[in-house]
Amino acid sequence: MTISKYADFPEIHHDDGEASTRPIPMPELPRQIQVEHNMAIIRAKHARIATAIEMFWGHRDCVEYLQQMILNGADGSGKARVEFKHQVLAAFINLIALHEINES
Repeated sequence: MTISKYADFPEIHHDDGEASTRPIPMPELPRQIQVEHNMAIIRAKHARIATAIEMFWGHRDCVEYLQQMILNGADGSGKARVEFKHQVLAAFINLIALHEINES
């Protein structure tokens, strides 16, 4: 008895009009979701720094603080950091790009 390896399987039809099921790239997500994602990365490794960023968020000093973290590896409180993980550095850079100053 010979059985075809394709026996009893329905034919697959691809419809290009169907919605894509690919994950949405981070830059296409709403701004707030991007901010929360980057903050979660920082908070997982450096909770104190994440708290400080949250305090500065929306103020002019926030970008300066983030740049200081990237360039100096320290936040100015005397607690120097040696080599942030790449994901944390990327999160700092992303937050600089996402930061908006609240003029009040």
